[in-house]
Amino acid sequence: MAFLDVLTQLIDATIRVSVPLLLACLAGLYSERSGIFDISLEGKMLAGAFAGAAAAAVTGSAWLGLGAAILISIFFSLVHGFASITHRGNQIVSGVAINFIAAGATIILGQAWFAQGGRTPSLTGSARFQAIELPGAAAVKDVPILGAIYSEILSGHSLLVYFAFLMVPFTWWMLFRTRFGLRLRAVGENPAAVDTAGISVAWLRYRAVICTGVLTGAAGAYLSVAQNAGFVKDMTAGKGFIALAALIFAKWKPVPAMFACLLFGFLEAASIRFQGMAWPMIGKVPVQLMQALPYILTVILLAGFIGKAIPPRAGGVPYVKER
Repeated sequence: MAFLDVLTQLIDATIRVSVPLLLACLAGLYSERSGIFDISLEGKMLAGAFAGAAAAAVTGSAWLGLGAAILISIFFSLVHGFASITHRGNQIVSGVAINFIAAGATIILGQAWFAQGGRTPSLTGSARFQAIELPGAAAVKDVPILGAIYSEILSGHSLLVYFAFLMVPFTWWMLFRTRFGLRLRAVGENPAAVDTAGISVAWLRYRAVICTGVLTGAAGAYLSVAQNAGFVKDMTAGKGFIALAALIFAKWKPVPAMFACLLFGFLEAASIRFQGMAWPMIGKVPVQLMQALPYILTVILLAGFIGKAIPPRAGGVPYVKER
């Protein structure tokens, strides 16, 4: 039973740490499927995390914190769109600039507003998204295996966890079963053909980056208002870049993206769970190595196991309308 307890805790932790990766990965999916490469997922998540925690700390409402996180992330998405779509600027440069701005602004504003070294006050009560206990979870807790799966793995998560995983089938349906999704995929492959059909390429791409803003804002809010009790400096810790790696690993498809994020989440959860443990014939592994393990394995997986990943053909290329 000890093994089952450890396994249950590890799976539960995997789900929790996978949520920001999954939301950011799906966010990048919308943007990159439309032909707009977005490496600023990290910056938008960080800005969303700060805005969400700051708003929740001031108002005492987790929902207002979520709204603030989404709004600031949409703002940065529109800035990226304005530079990349309207002015046809370099999408990589624009994304890097947003990452730098978010990293600096969150610390400066946090210190100016709360004077806690760039942190926000700790969130309690209604200022945080609380865990939701599913019906009957307590009653079946002692049932072998199935009870643990239902009460420990499926139950006891915040609303944003369920939202993140519900976004996977919704995104699949949106991209592959709706007119909007068909046009979105088409504009990422051949924007000239979309333009010839009388559809605005710019408006389609702007809608895609707005979707990106909503999801990265939700990812940031999850980090600071649900998973943690406030904002701390650089709390995204590269999750936006890992989400990009997961997106490439999944070859820009929503369901494989979920499994890729769960894989990377498992690596992070395992690195946390097994810190300080003594391994047979190895001894105690340094904490720094365990913390670096998810990033090392991310590089190994992308380099050796991804195969050929072909991005949208018009990705990263500004569209110039022929006259």
